[in-house]
Amino acid sequence: MGLNCGIVGLPNVGKSTLFNALTCTTVAEVANYPFCTIEPNIGKALVKDDRLKTLAQMASSKKIIYNQVECVDIAGLVSGASNGEGLGNKFLSHIREVDAIIHVLR
Repeated sequence: MGLNCGIVGLPNVGKSTLFNALTCTTVAEVANYPFCTIEPNIGKALVKDDRLKTLAQMASSKKIIYNQVECVDIAGLVSGASNGEGLGNKFLSHIREVDAIIHVLR
């Protein structure tokens, strides 16, 4: 099972932009207003490692399969989320599902 990373931060700091860059997609809508993301966006980012090419040559492998990290673009966190403000418990339920957190700062 691969690593599952949640991208979190305040509203409008670039979480969806980072998600799109990591996953090489435009799945996450990017806009200049808070709470553009309500439901989490989920995508996979390849972890390319040049050492695999050397190992593939040594083992005479014809195919190289890179590892993947699942990235989850989670809606912006606001003060008081634990008390139900913003997306509140919905935000907390999404963040419980991830193995690691990527915190985006301004």
